[in-house]
Amino acid sequence: ALQFLRIMGHRKVERNIITFSAAISACQKGGEWEKALQVFELAVHSSVEPNIITVNAAISACEKGGEWEKALQLLRMASQSCLEVSVISCSAAISACEKHTERE
Repeated sequence: ALQFLRIMGHRKVERNIITFSAAISACQKGGEWEKALQVFELAVHSSVEPNIITVNAAISACEKGGEWEKALQLLRMASQSCLEVSVISCSAAISACEKHTERE
């Protein structure tokens, strides 16, 4: 997914919030939380304004990877960016924290 987005950029094919959200979701479903965050960062650096769907996909990727701190950072960033944080956002972040607690 990340490679596909890079190719789109090199070929001057428009990348938008939908393509970035889909790529983050694909990485999340594949258990690739690090790549999901790379795609999220690529979106931000490409001047694509993340929406709550994009943030939720990134939080869910962190949750699956057990990256509770990164999940909370994304949740905080969404709140500070005046995005309307949803039940999905909070549930994924809580689940990430819960998984961390279970490991200890």
